[in-house]
Amino acid sequence: MHIPDDPAYYEKFYFTPGDLGFNPIDTSIGKLGVLVCWDQWYPEAARLMALAGAEILIYPTAIGWESTDSEEEKLKQFTAWQTVQRGHAVANGLYVVAVNRVGFEKDWSGVTNGIQFWGQSFISGPQGEIVEQCSKDKETSIVVELDINKSEHVRRIWPFLRDRRIDAYGEIVKRFID
Repeated sequence: MHIPDDPAYYEKFYFTPGDLGFNPIDTSIGKLGVLVCWDQWYPEAARLMALAGAEILIYPTAIGWESTDSEEEKLKQFTAWQTVQRGHAVANGLYVVAVNRVGFEKDWSGVTNGIQFWGQSFISGPQGEIVEQCSKDKETSIVVELDINKSEHVRRIWPFLRDRRIDAYGEIVKRFID
C-alpha cells in the first residue's frame, strides 16, 4: 500500500501504491495480515488488518543501513524498526513476523555507497516479547510454533481494540489537522 522514495529506495519510480485495502488472507493456519516493506511503519495499516481479523501480521521487507552510516546511527535505525514492529504486536494483541533480507546491495545510482541489509528477522508475541530472532548476516529458515490463543488472552488483559474511542478519531483521515 505504501511506497518509499528514499536514497537507494527509488520504488515510486517502479511501483504503484496498492488499492485493495487491508484484507487478511484466510489460510489453513489462520488469518494472515500480509503488509509489505514500507507498510511496516504505519500503525493504521496494522490496526486495519487487526480489525479485519488478522491473527498474525507478516512484514516481508528489505531494510538496512547505508554503508557510511555511523554505528550510532545504525543502532538507532535498527532499534526504531524493531520497536515499531513490537509496538504493532502490543497495540493489536497479536503476533508479528518481521522478515528481513540479509547481504549487501550496491546502489546502481551512485547516490549512496550501497545498502547493508541488517537481517535479524524476528517474531514478536502479542505483548511485544521477542519469540525468536534470526542472524544479522546469514540466510536463516526457522519454524516456530505460535499459540494463537495467547492473543485472545492478551486482548482480555489489554483490551486496546475494545476501548478505542472511535467517536473521536474522525480527523485521522486528514493528512494534517488545521
